[in-house]
Amino acid sequence: MTVLTEESFGSRQRVTMDDVARRAGVSRALVSIVMRSAPGASEDKRRRVLAAADELGYRPDVRAQSLAGQRSRVIGVMFGVTVGAFHFELLDGLFAAAERHGHNLVISPLTRVRDERTAARSLQGFRFDALIMLSPPTAHPLLAGRIPLAVVGWHVDHPGVDVVRVDDDRGIRAAVDHLVALGHRDIAHIDGGDTMISLARRSAYLAAMEAHGLARCARVERGGQAQVDGLAGARRLCSIGPRPTALIAYNDDIAVAAIGVFAQHGLTVPAEMSVVGFDDSSVAALAAVPLTTVAQRPDELGRLAVERMIARVEQRRIVEREIVLPAELRVRSSTAAPREPGHNPLPS
Repeated sequence: MTVLTEESFGSRQRVTMDDVARRAGVSRALVSIVMRSAPGASEDKRRRVLAAADELGYRPDVRAQSLAGQRSRVIGVMFGVTVGAFHFELLDGLFAAAERHGHNLVISPLTRVRDERTAARSLQGFRFDALIMLSPPTAHPLLAGRIPLAVVGWHVDHPGVDVVRVDDDRGIRAAVDHLVALGHRDIAHIDGGDTMISLARRSAYLAAMEAHGLARCARVERGGQAQVDGLAGARRLCSIGPRPTALIAYNDDIAVAAIGVFAQHGLTVPAEMSVVGFDDSSVAALAAVPLTTVAQRPDELGRLAVERMIARVEQRRIVEREIVLPAELRVRSSTAAPREPGHNPLPS
């Protein structure tokens, strides 16, 4: 059997804390404090140490820490493989934040045949300190109250669960307000299925439409997380008249798919159909027309989730367990005033 060692990948000697200390001009003890995300280092010195570690390619020896009886410095991450583009950007944000704080992530995906219990069980062998859940969006996470746990994206009432999310209500309301200000009345919504995040955005859409006196114009089509769900939802919008003049999609994946369907039906965006997405993910750049969307910041969400879990493991005092970031509407070319007010017939 071949054993892979550091020598298998080159002869470069392992970078140590002493090397980082010399590069940063600080003591080895201070490097240890920074790598453990422990209190005792000024922000300036913390930045210097992290910059030196990054330049030298220093990586903490997680196995040695574990054998020494310290924290494993491993955070588990649970997510579904059917999620959209935004979640993969969020994973990047988590990895970047974990690396800055000298931690490792272990990912355990969920599929149609691999549920939350199975995913959690597979993480046990890694002796992880905390868990971050990107999905499934559930009101009762299996490990709630048993280990430090944070969910990213939705609200959970359990006192043992930290929450990091964007203000979905504010984001959807801003989208509806924008379209109404342009003159739209018949504004539809393709939702994200039955997840908690989808339910929150759907409720926000209906509430915003009602606040504008447009409850009778509200129309919700079932969607999902992926572009294929957007295709089906948009086809239903185009097959049953009268059609709306604007669409708010659950996420950018749905919005981009819908724009493609509208083009197939001879509808131009935004002249005959305005479209708003949610996330401002990389997929928004794939739209045939620059996409108006509600922006989230995956790097910030990832950073806050990782730092909150480190704080919980170190038993720091935390006042509020829920962090809610503002949602910002970024207006681009996919929205404009409707060509004609009122209902529009389906194209012949």
